[in-house]
Amino acid sequence: MSEVLNKMQTRRSIRKFKSDMVPREVLEKIIDAGTYAASGMNKQAGIIVAVTNKEVRDKLSKANARVMGNEATDPFYGAPVVLVVLASKEAGTYVYDGSLVMGNLMLAAHELGIGSCWIHRAKEVFEQPEWQEWLKSLGIEGDYEGVGNCVLGYVDGDYPAVPPRKENRVFYVE
Repeated sequence: MSEVLNKMQTRRSIRKFKSDMVPREVLEKIIDAGTYAASGMNKQAGIIVAVTNKEVRDKLSKANARVMGNEATDPFYGAPVVLVVLASKEAGTYVYDGSLVMGNLMLAAHELGIGSCWIHRAKEVFEQPEWQEWLKSLGIEGDYEGVGNCVLGYVDGDYPAVPPRKENRVFYVE
């Protein structure tokens, strides 16, 4: 089996991370893979905001937890890195484009020995005026929608086993 297919089959969502920071050079490789995701008409609507600052990461986690309705939890599972994926609404395929960015980020992380998990509620968080202003402070202008938060870090504990695939999910028309 090819390594690419193996990584697709063995990647799992991680929900317990060590606090150790992902090295910048590893993070850059993961982010670079995200920028090569397929996109409708190659509009490359998806953008990535890499959050490694603990104070900002914690604030973003609290905002996500508020949307979730449970402020007592860390929806980022202790991961030290959050890659926020947003996509320009100018592209008709923006949600799909951003989703493909998320997929590339998670596969690249797995290839490089970094755990990942897609955390939802980026849409709701980045609809809030405070977070829209934060994006503007970074120089991000335009009508962007949060697609997902890709949390990254080193796995704390055993890597999850691959569960069996459900039956009756593929149909051939020959």
